[in-house]
Amino acid sequence: MVTSPHPLATQAGVDVLEKGGNAIEAAVATAATLTVVMPHFCGLGGDAVWLVADREGRRASLLGIGQAAARLPHLSSPIPLRGAGSTLTTACAVDSWDHALRYAARHWSQSLDIRDLLRTAIDLAENGYPPTRSQTFWLEFRAAEIEAWRGFTDVFDHRRQSGPFRQPELGSVLRQMQADGLRSFYDGPLARRIAEGLADAGSPLGLADLAATVTREEMPLSIAYRGLTLLAPPPPTQGLSTLSILGILQNFDLSTMPGGSADRIHLLVEAVKQAFLDRDTIADPDGSDIDYSERLEPDHLAERAGRIDMHAAMPWPHAHRHGDTVFFAVTDRDGRSASVLQSTYFDWGSGTVIGDTGILWQNRGAAFSTRAGHPNVAAPGKRPFYTLNPGMALKRDRPHLLYGTQGADGQPQTLAVVLTALIDGHMTPEQALAEPRFLLGKTFSDARDSLKLEASMGRGTQQALERRGHAVAELPALSPLFGQAGVIRIEDDGSLSGAHDPRGEGVALPAWAPADRLDA
Repeated sequence: MVTSPHPLATQAGVDVLEKGGNAIEAAVATAATLTVVMPHFCGLGGDAVWLVADREGRRASLLGIGQAAARLPHLSSPIPLRGAGSTLTTACAVDSWDHALRYAARHWSQSLDIRDLLRTAIDLAENGYPPTRSQTFWLEFRAAEIEAWRGFTDVFDHRRQSGPFRQPELGSVLRQMQADGLRSFYDGPLARRIAEGLADAGSPLGLADLAATVTREEMPLSIAYRGLTLLAPPPPTQGLSTLSILGILQNFDLSTMPGGSADRIHLLVEAVKQAFLDRDTIADPDGSDIDYSERLEPDHLAERAGRIDMHAAMPWPHAHRHGDTVFFAVTDRDGRSASVLQSTYFDWGSGTVIGDTGILWQNRGAAFSTRAGHPNVAAPGKRPFYTLNPGMALKRDRPHLLYGTQGADGQPQTLAVVLTALIDGHMTPEQALAEPRFLLGKTFSDARDSLKLEASMGRGTQQALERRGHAVAELPALSPLFGQAGVIRIEDDGSLSGAHDPRGEGVALPAWAPADRLDA
């Protein structure tokens, strides 16, 4: 089964599974297709974070996170959010695909090569596809800004084109990787072409920075929750925050609090606040002496839980971090599973197109701090704090739930809603993804530190939360601002269920689904 935010990407993964490919091979085909059909949220100029596991007890986190340039300019505060000043880190998504495929070759059977896996992405880049509502929404949302973005409108403003939206320059890059291998993005003629485009745009990144870009393979973080083992990627990602929220909730009986009730939402919001108190210290562990494992100790989480007042909201003055991404997940017939997030940070990344490649580079460098002594302060070769945190729940050491979501700060918050619905509420993936959501803090459309609630939560719940001291603001039901999540559930007998978020156009399909079920 494959779940992703775009039907064509889901189908690309399904096609690989039907050809006998494994979960990682299908995930790479899905990932490559998403870089074409969801350019507003991910691309070759971005990063990716993976969780992989199988029925033999293997588990790994693949951190495809680019590092800061070796020669950083003097950084003012704040770091620019767009343009060359934000293109401070390399792009590791493509290397993460390569690393994941090598992982599969070591541990699982392998039947397909990169030529097969990139075929759909190349076809869609060269021959085009109909842009989604999501792509149009975020293009129009940034309409006042995009004219100032270098090379952007000529490549990505599909409103200027008739017929299918085509990206021939990107197609040529994908074809070169198909011929020369994925590492050609970092070494060789293609890498030199990318480096020249970066230099011409004014980025500090050079060819040596590209060559030094590699994925790290590490053990995931984990906690026990209601008889399951929840996995998340380690720092510099915020996987620690997601696990902390669930670890705090472990100290409460959620069975007495129905989903969408004021008690449930209040508790989830307050658990998010307590977990986020530790989040500002998350940074590249290579440059930090913080023992992050202590944050997941039961005593620490119980202490955080003990601070929650079920009758009053804690004030929330903390800074908001932006970000958008795509979540997708795959499981194959042998239970081998991959849960992945891929991103260029903000919608449309840095807004900077690199030379004649059609590649939109990420603005992940804007996630660094410029404050001396801060754990996440920018430094040459350093990886920034990272919002991406795909998740997986193991049942008796086997993959049981694959989950993740778009949404930066909203990722742990949405996962708290979805996971408690799935695990505590025993809901189906479709039901859990349709549950009303909240978003604490600032958003693209609202700069106030309020508690945003979907209108589907109901006025009674809103009023009850206001009485507890929450500064409530209502957003439309199923608003794209609440992100797009996905879930696959694997039962003990191997049966599967899955869904993608009703706030978007994604789908989950088993490998035997006929192609005519898709409406692109």
